[in-house]
Amino acid sequence: MNLKALVAVTGKPGLFKLIGQNKGGFVLESLDDQKIKSVVNPATTKLATLEDITVFGSEDELKLTDILERMKTHGEVPHAKSDGKTLRQFFREVAPAHDEERVYASDIKKIINWYHIIKELPLFNEKAQPVDDDAAADGI
Repeated sequence: MNLKALVAVTGKPGLFKLIGQNKGGFVLESLDDQKIKSVVNPATTKLATLEDITVFGSEDELKLTDILERMKTHGEVPHAKSDGKTLRQFFREVAPAHDEERVYASDIKKIINWYHIIKELPLFNEKAQPVDDDAAADGI
């Protein structure tokens, strides 16, 4: 799963694809309706790539990409508007080590909504590019 260019924006629903940068900030394209483009200023708006997002775990934090991967292989994923019990039970199956006191129903709904947005994208089925430590050290 290669989700590097996908970001969540604080205060905006849905997900966005980072398509560029200009002097005003980052240029984003909405994944809900791929015709909507906007520019956000990183000084005033918080962006988080899906690869960097974690979920509270009972011991360690859980990577969102791992949870999405388990959702992909799970089979049927409920709709984000399903009742809270259904969503919580589903999340127990795909993220059994999550901290149920700190992961709220709204968090689960958001993750399930994101899954439904990205499941049809080609990026979702691509393998993430491995990071070459030597190349990273050389600045390549």
